Amino acid sequence: MVLADFLILGAVLFGLSVAGIFLNRKNVIILMMAIELMLLAVNMNFIAFAHFLGDTAGQVFVFFILTVAAAEAAIGLAILVVLFRNRRTINVDDLDTMKG
Repeated sequence: MVLADFLILGAVLFGLSVAGIFLNRKNVIILMMAIELMLLAVNMNFIAFAHFLGDTAGQVFVFFILTVAAAEAAIGLAILVVLFRNRRTINVDDLDTMKG
């Protein structure tokens, strides 16, 4: 396989995640999954460039991106659990009015 194949696959995944964000603005969990898919598409490009250029810097970047993505997912899901317990919904339209 050539580098262009991996870049096209990464672009398709990135496009799907952008479409998922813009088409689904109701469910917070699906929005978070779309953001994670976007990060994985970027990671695929980093890995492809690192492999074809023979440099390990891209793989190091992927390690840090995956660490940040895991922390973001854990904190985001914890916030969603608290919001669901308080409001009984995870609909974005119902969560836009945050009052103390």
